[in-house]
Amino acid sequence: MINTYNESNLHKTFKEIYAENDTDKLEAEADGHIYDILREDGSVIEIQTQGLSKLLPKISDALSKNRRVTVVHPLAVQKTILLNDLNGKKIYARKSPDTKSIYALFRELTGLYPVLLDDKFTLEVPLVKITEIRIRTEEPVQSKNKRRRFKRNWLKTNKRLDDIMDTMQFKTASDYLALLPKSLAEPFTARELKTAMIQEGLSRKDAANAHLILWVLARMNLIEYIGSKNKSRAYKITPFNNTI
Repeated sequence: MINTYNESNLHKTFKEIYAENDTDKLEAEADGHIYDILREDGSVIEIQTQGLSKLLPKISDALSKNRRVTVVHPLAVQKTILLNDLNGKKIYARKSPDTKSIYALFRELTGLYPVLLDDKFTLEVPLVKITEIRIRTEEPVQSKNKRRRFKRNWLKTNKRLDDIMDTMQFKTASDYLALLPKSLAEPFTARELKTAMIQEGLSRKDAANAHLILWVLARMNLIEYIGSKNKSRAYKITPFNNTI
């Protein structure tokens, strides 16, 4: 039996959503891996809320065995923080200022770009509202993943799904290139991309991902470096992908 003790409610909920029928196996072992969902036709579904790069070896192996792979990456565009005391009693619930948009996706793609355009691979990104459940601790503590710069007097204990606002699917070159602003003229630099994103109503937080967006698209061979423009690296969409 697979140990799912540390599985969040959010992850569990999406497994239930994507398991379409009784023949879908959850936490199924195959190829030396544990897949979140293994379907009767041999295709696999992986639910990953963060750290997509960790999936690359598993996905690459599955694709090499001619399996169709779908990665589901829920992206929290709105988050509520629920803080409970040690007895589970609610202290407060408030909206978190830490909101995301689809452009936050590119930070997750830096380690996954080698498989993104494989014809057997699909990335689905549900844009969701979630509640992050925390518990008040008696003293400041380090987080479970040891990433805190400073200790705090709370720990995350769970995440739950409140609503799915939309789902975006990425499979082809045009799916990724469609995220570039329509007003962006070629050749373009990261600075020009940032300006175009802001002019089209995106936030400065989104626009701050401009360099990262170009880095990922370049490694996917969707855009190519053509030289310098105003002392910055300039790019254009590769001719065979010029679909926007």
